[in-house]
Amino acid sequence: MGVVVLALFVGHVGASNAAVGLQSASKEALSVPQWLYMSTGGAAIGASAVLASLVTDRQYIRETHRWGRNLVDAERLRHVFAPLAAVLGAVLLGLTLYRGFVGPQLPTVNFAVLFVFVGLRAGLTMTTYLFGNVWPALDPTRTVATRLPNGYLDYPRRLGRWPAVVGLLTLVWAETTTGVTEEPTALATAVLVYTALTTLGAVAFGPDQWYRNVDPVSVVFEFYGSIAPLTVEDGRLRLRLPGMRPIENRFVTGVDDIAFAIALVWELTFSGFVTTEAGASVVRAIAAVGVPPIPLYAALYLGGFAAFVGAYLLAARVTADRLTTSRGARELAVRFAPPLVAIAAGYHLAHYFAFFVSLSPSLAGVLFSPLSPTANPIVLALPAWFGGSNIAFVLVGHVLAVWVAHTIAYELFPSRLQAIYSQFAFVLVMVGYTVASLWLISLPTTSPAFL
Repeated sequence: MGVVVLALFVGHVGASNAAVGLQSASKEALSVPQWLYMSTGGAAIGASAVLASLVTDRQYIRETHRWGRNLVDAERLRHVFAPLAAVLGAVLLGLTLYRGFVGPQLPTVNFAVLFVFVGLRAGLTMTTYLFGNVWPALDPTRTVATRLPNGYLDYPRRLGRWPAVVGLLTLVWAETTTGVTEEPTALATAVLVYTALTTLGAVAFGPDQWYRNVDPVSVVFEFYGSIAPLTVEDGRLRLRLPGMRPIENRFVTGVDDIAFAIALVWELTFSGFVTTEAGASVVRAIAAVGVPPIPLYAALYLGGFAAFVGAYLLAARVTADRLTTSRGARELAVRFAPPLVAIAAGYHLAHYFAFFVSLSPSLAGVLFSPLSPTANPIVLALPAWFGGSNIAFVLVGHVLAVWVAHTIAYELFPSRLQAIYSQFAFVLVMVGYTVASLWLISLPTTSPAFL
């Protein structure tokens, strides 16, 4: 199951909706006036400014980010549930492959498509940042690799997490430009290949190095899980405030980690853009002057990612140059990167929550009866007001990101003025990401042009 997602795990709600025949219906049911989205973006900017300038009590900030409660013995839970999770992961992977190859080739009723899009891409990802990361226990490739002799090769430390960055971008590109979203057989083939490659890689380099640095699916879950309220500390399951853990455990350590966090934001932004009517119109207009569609999409994709990364690194450079501090631009960029995961989580929730709720009956149907799918899958019609949740999710992710950045600033700088000023450029970049998200989810959707 761990690699079931292949190109789909990092997909987008437009493609997901298209794969299950919901794209137009979902958008129509969830329409919210554009002025409301834009005014909410202004509210986010105002809330950011207030938070960054008024909350200056160091003791309160420190106590907030260190708050936690021990719950139960984590080792006892692992002893009971880890074997069950491993078996469940293997069974789900087998069903995905089997039903992908021999099941009905209609995405609306096929186990593989519904499980990957609704169960993993939407449901499990939301569970990861809302509660905690259980993916390592479910991933069947990790289960196999840890039980076989492994670690025959040394992983090149200089590569860091750059292979996972490239892998994530590649998976998003494959999902956007190939037919795996609509063809169960193609999906099953991709999953099979990915399962084999991931298992071999983990055996060759060792599970720890492979799943930490190379496998993009595992790294996605690890990043999202870093801001979850439930974590294991000192052998105990512990409840923390969301987003606080990366502040003290230095989860982000290099530019490769920064790039991966930004990729989480960008992949949703890109796929959101190309599945809007405005984005399709831009692509058609440029293609009309003779630019081939695929190179055009590649230029937009890689160029946009470079712009997102460049804007963030520029904020770090501006901050380092304007503050009287010995901390360099690279150090500031690394320390202020964890809030980006909160922004990505809010955007993901805005994209996928309604999608998951709409298709949860269909998902339940194939899970309870994987070998005999229903001929009439049930899709819930959501009320129009439900679309307002998209605004709330994006805004909550943004406010959480600003608070985490605020806490990091007070951890870094002894001067209150330095702590406040150090946030401005980073918060400005975060506001840009948030406003772009709000604008995109307010637009009518359509199928990507020429794909």
